[in-house]
Amino acid sequence: MRALLWAAITCIVLWSPQAGADPFSFVVVGDQPYGNSAGVKSRYRTLIDAINAHDPALVIHVGDTKSGGTLCSDSLLQERLDFLNAFTAPTLYAPGDNEWTDCHRLFTGAYDQTERLDFIRKTYFADPARSFGQNPIEVSHQAAEGYPENARVMRDGIMFITAHVVGSNNNFEATRPQAAVEFAARDAANRKWLQDSFAAASDAKALVLAIHADMFEFDFGPSWDPEGFLRHSGFGPFAETLIWQAVLFDRPVLLTYGDSHKFRMFRPFPEGAPNIMALETFGDAHMHAVRVHVTPDDPYPFAIQPLINPDQPLSRKQK
Repeated sequence: MRALLWAAITCIVLWSPQAGADPFSFVVVGDQPYGNSAGVKSRYRTLIDAINAHDPALVIHVGDTKSGGTLCSDSLLQERLDFLNAFTAPTLYAPGDNEWTDCHRLFTGAYDQTERLDFIRKTYFADPARSFGQNPIEVSHQAAEGYPENARVMRDGIMFITAHVVGSNNNFEATRPQAAVEFAARDAANRKWLQDSFAAASDAKALVLAIHADMFEFDFGPSWDPEGFLRHSGFGPFAETLIWQAVLFDRPVLLTYGDSHKFRMFRPFPEGAPNIMALETFGDAHMHAVRVHVTPDDPYPFAIQPLINPDQPLSRKQK
């Protein structure tokens, strides 16, 4: 049995047969629930119920299962794990910075970042070959190299990948040697994972990459290099690998992420990799999600639709 599970590390898991390639949908959610009040949790449960009612084939949480101002305690992180497993659909999760990177802050408990990351890996990814959710599926992963959080799975010719790229400059802090060492090792592993995953997707019709970080918020696009990154950016090497792999792939790539809490869709690399479309989901006070309809055989298979939380209607008349 263990041999079968560990085989997922080196092979690509086919979630369902590719023949027929019927349309399906998946949901992207991230940067929530922010806060720890009963009201916040109630609204988030309403969103979970709304997502479940749509019966997506997959849910992707792009990280920050808690706010940067709440404690990074074992009990709170366990509660947020329970939320991940409340989705009916198989669920993928890319860790965010609020779960570990920012836990050194006094008001979050002054934790050691590495210890919190170890806790996440041991608790959330105790079985890296299985997804989250009430109906988990088998996934390929990078646990053998120490990164069980990186996962991938194929559904009807669409490759889904998670990579552990977080906000807060991806934990790249030159003034904090321990953080810089952690960043360098994880960044190298992420770039290898990306290359391996694109190779595994050689026969895929399109690819979805889920990370936490908004790589385009601060150090992206200086005047002399509008599709590049400043030297101190913790995202440059990963983004360069993504561009290179996307160009070789030459099919649609949907990069989905959170971090900045702004629902938007755009092409970050129109010259370097025009086949990459970036999709940022809602978050924080905007406790909504994004539903992505997939028609695998279409030239561009992704159609985007906001999934609005019934507890946060967009129109006052709906209250």
